[in-house]
Amino acid sequence: MEFKHKSVLLRETIEYLNIRPDGVYVDGTLGGGGHAYEVCKRLSKRGKFIGIDQDEDAIKAATRRLSEFEDKIQIIRSNYCDMRQVLADIGIARVDGIVLDLGVSSYQLDDPTRGFTYRTEDAPLDMRMDKRQEFTAKDIVNTYSEQELYRIIRDYGEDKFAKNIARHIVSARQEKEIETTGELTEIIKAAIPAKIRMKGGHPSKRTFQAIRIELNRELELLQESLEDMIRLLNPGGRIGIITFHSLEDRIVKNIYKKNENPCTCPSDFPVCVCGRKPSGRVVTRKPIVPSEEEIEFNPRSRSSKLRVFEKMETE
Repeated sequence: MEFKHKSVLLRETIEYLNIRPDGVYVDGTLGGGGHAYEVCKRLSKRGKFIGIDQDEDAIKAATRRLSEFEDKIQIIRSNYCDMRQVLADIGIARVDGIVLDLGVSSYQLDDPTRGFTYRTEDAPLDMRMDKRQEFTAKDIVNTYSEQELYRIIRDYGEDKFAKNIARHIVSARQEKEIETTGELTEIIKAAIPAKIRMKGGHPSKRTFQAIRIELNRELELLQESLEDMIRLLNPGGRIGIITFHSLEDRIVKNIYKKNENPCTCPSDFPVCVCGRKPSGRVVTRKPIVPSEEEIEFNPRSRSSKLRVFEKMETE
């Protein structure tokens, strides 16, 4: 299957990066190389681009797509949370721009063997972003306790029927191990009242999202690594992050805000005494969202939001 992915908020992301032709740029979620291609087009011979992705299929696809820029690019299979070490290994201490597109690629959703989609009945319950990982969605569904399943469906799926869905999963697996996306979808349907199923979107959407986030530690990795990525920026450098989930967006918004205003002094103190200095500024006071034209062209872009942070010129 060919790796296809429509890059979301492409024009806006490139515009907000303020690309310097001789700069060093990193895409921590390389995917099919859509954002990367537009960055590389704007780099001179002195510029450098590093693409990072944990998905082997994405690495292969991006390598082909970016082949005309081979003299200025380096593509590495890793997770963006290890960006500092990845860059150190190739002799780079600071960069001028970082991009993260946190959405699941169209390829991953459309390839039934990856198990990300609830629209295929006989797909394996996989959902691994990195197939080198042994633990899969099937392991979560069949080994997590009812309370643990309830927690992730409630917190990561934000589904008001989380408790009932978790109960139905545990009950079903006592009869037989849950192995496919179709089996899980039928269990979820049974846990949601028919009237609700008729009104809302696909009943499995939130639960599948929750399991994927838990399996790939998506929120944890973002929370743990975002501040370090900000520290990797050169003065004047920018980081742009595209999110597709309210919890991801909240993490980005709060960490940006904290880095812009880290002071912990009480609001009634006349002067700051904590000594914490801002590391930069939030460029996008409100998140950038896709145009109606983009949503029409690519419906999967509907929930995307771009937030951008710029490192201070002097620290």
